[in-house]
Amino acid sequence: MSVLIILLLLFLSHMVCKTHIVKCNAYELESPLHKYHQSGDLIIGGIASQARFTASPVRFVAKPPPALLEELLVVPKNYQHILAFAFAVKEINKNSQILPNLTLGFHIYDSYVNARKTNHATMLLLSTLEKFVPNYRCDIQNDLIAVIGGLDAETSYHVATILDIYKIPQLLYGSAPVMNDKTPGLSFYQVAPQESRQSVGILHLLMHFKWTWIGVIVMDSDNAERFVQTVLPLFSQHGVCFAFLEKMPKFTFATEGYDMLEDGTKIHEKVMSSRANVVLAYGESYSMAFFLWLPYLSDLEYVKTKPRGKVWITTAQLEFSSLVFQKTWDTKIFHGALAFAIHSNDEPRFHQFVKSRKPSSTTEDGFIRDFWQQAFACVFPNPDEGHAEEDFHRFLKNVSFNSSAGDKVSFNHNGELKAGFDIINLIVSSNQSFHRVKVGRMGPQGPAEQAFSINEDAITWHSWFNQTQPVSLCTGSCQPGSSQKMKEGKPFCCYDCTPCPEGKISEHEDMQDCHKCAEKDYPSKNQDFCIPKTVTFLSHEEPLGISLISLALSFALTTVLVVGTFMKHHDTPIVIANNRGLTYTLLISLLLCFLSALLFIGKPQKVTCLLRQTAFGIIFSVAVSCVLAKTIIVVLAFMATKPGSKMRKWVGKRLANSIVLFCSFVQAVICIVWWATAPPFPHIDMNSMTYEIVLDCNEGSAPMFCCVLSYMGFLAVVSFTVAFLARKLPDSFNEAKFITFSMLVLCSVWLSFVPTYLSTKGKYMVAVEIFSILASSAGLLGFIFFPKYYIIVLKPELNNREQLIRKKR
Repeated sequence: MSVLIILLLLFLSHMVCKTHIVKCNAYELESPLHKYHQSGDLIIGGIASQARFTASPVRFVAKPPPALLEELLVVPKNYQHILAFAFAVKEINKNSQILPNLTLGFHIYDSYVNARKTNHATMLLLSTLEKFVPNYRCDIQNDLIAVIGGLDAETSYHVATILDIYKIPQLLYGSAPVMNDKTPGLSFYQVAPQESRQSVGILHLLMHFKWTWIGVIVMDSDNAERFVQTVLPLFSQHGVCFAFLEKMPKFTFATEGYDMLEDGTKIHEKVMSSRANVVLAYGESYSMAFFLWLPYLSDLEYVKTKPRGKVWITTAQLEFSSLVFQKTWDTKIFHGALAFAIHSNDEPRFHQFVKSRKPSSTTEDGFIRDFWQQAFACVFPNPDEGHAEEDFHRFLKNVSFNSSAGDKVSFNHNGELKAGFDIINLIVSSNQSFHRVKVGRMGPQGPAEQAFSINEDAITWHSWFNQTQPVSLCTGSCQPGSSQKMKEGKPFCCYDCTPCPEGKISEHEDMQDCHKCAEKDYPSKNQDFCIPKTVTFLSHEEPLGISLISLALSFALTTVLVVGTFMKHHDTPIVIANNRGLTYTLLISLLLCFLSALLFIGKPQKVTCLLRQTAFGIIFSVAVSCVLAKTIIVVLAFMATKPGSKMRKWVGKRLANSIVLFCSFVQAVICIVWWATAPPFPHIDMNSMTYEIVLDCNEGSAPMFCCVLSYMGFLAVVSFTVAFLARKLPDSFNEAKFITFSMLVLCSVWLSFVPTYLSTKGKYMVAVEIFSILASSAGLLGFIFFPKYYIIVLKPELNNREQLIRKKR
């Protein structure tokens, strides 16, 4: 168990890239490398022996099968991974603590990216060494314990359909094949983390750099179709949309050059003409052979669009390897690319192992000369050819150990390796080689926001971007204070930025809609944030409140002065005229009217809200009732002077008191009904003022408030009418003219009050009502009592009976 996992870990640690079939043999490590064209996958079969041989040499022997032509070119792809595998086996075999009494070996077979060849190689793993006899084994010491399938999903699928019959597990270091409903559950163990974790990592990478306008190129395969159907919608949900989505053709031996040029030219035009500076590439291990056509095509005469810098983001499945004839092609298009790779740590002893390999000898390595010959254009004599052959699952499910590099290795319940992804920055050197720099990480567990990390300063971007972070947006960001307006027929990443309507804000970039502030806040000038409203009411401390208080107290003191003067001259004719009782009642009610205005100033309380409108309504009704009574008394007094008039019995205090009491009682009843049904109460008004929260009194019932005002208006109109009709009566005992003017002022004030009150808001509504109270009360005080006060104080000689009685001529 531990052997297989360490073996897997070392493959994982050094980015196993090409799909190989490797078979582990017991006594020696012989690897019959079938000569192949460079797109073939390798399949690795692991075999363990019951007897331990401590001095087992590690040898690779390239042995072509008889069916293959000798002239086929040997190109060992991803040779470093074969070395990593050999190093792992060697480390396991020399450590007696890992697999006591067992020795690991392996065999390597080529799949040729062909179902028939893959099935044939898999059957070889299940047969006796060197004998292709299906379902027959005579070698009891060599047991096939597992198979490491191809990096490409299609190869792994063909291998699995046979291995599943024998219940032999397959270890995958690429994507698991897409299964249809009729496919039985195959035994896959993925030595790659969950692909969904990689998708989340890519999404967070895009969100981190605010790349919301990207292009996507995928392989024409089942896995790519699953990626398009499941992952790309997730990107769209997070605000990423796609400038283009292109499918690259499958690369096979039968691919014609013309078809490759035609498809490549189409994709080249899409990529290079797009405003999207980021391209996401999802493909199989051999997809790089197709991508390398893009810079090659740009040199052709009929290609219109010249290459420009792009940030390529690649998935862990895609290997940066090329075909033999492409090794001199320009790879600078991928300079600065960001690639996801299975998380790994360096193993120092592996580097020493690699340095110890000598191309001059093929005793232990049948691949090394082929690799050197293709990589460095060396010429070697043909190596010796030898052979070795092939060859159990129960240990894999519960495997868990720490590798020599310090990584914990285990599988989850789905048979997927519990590991994260590294984010790799690819830097192209002058010799067209790739230098891989680890710049970030997508951890295997925890919330995606915490698992994702990246070091921006460590990234080298494509020279096109002058080492500044690329921007990949269809439309620039909409600044706070504006919102996105979608363009008809365009992807949702393409939009116009429109200012927020009045009363709404957007506090972040790229908001899809503006929204209102809370009731306690109001929008800023630029409509990009909310400002708390200030709490306001008509206060005693503010200038307006102080002015109104001063005015009310001044009028109240003036009224007190008039009352005092009248009381001092209580028995004079001018005071006695027109009913002293009504005079004093009117003065006291006016004094209370002036003082009632003070109830409207200050922070609204339950008591003040309950009293201020009703108290003023009743008191002012008493005042107007007194004026009405005075007017009626004047008329009746004139009529009573006529000979034989029956009006004498109506002239007197009883009638005056009855008028005042009745009219005031009606107003009191209205106020009591108001209190009983919907009384006024303190209220917090958050909506009437844009920048303020107004503390005021809600009138409770608007109709009852209107009834109170309407009744006072009715009394004023009646008083004005009677006084107007009596204005031309003889001057003796006649206050009708003064009452007419006072009622005219009163009606004018309250008629103008209604539109003014309705057109103002907040505390100024209260100020308007206070001013109306003071103005109307002052009108009554001035026009009715100022002439009498003037005679009493300044013209006392006129305050006698002879002056008041004029003979009728």
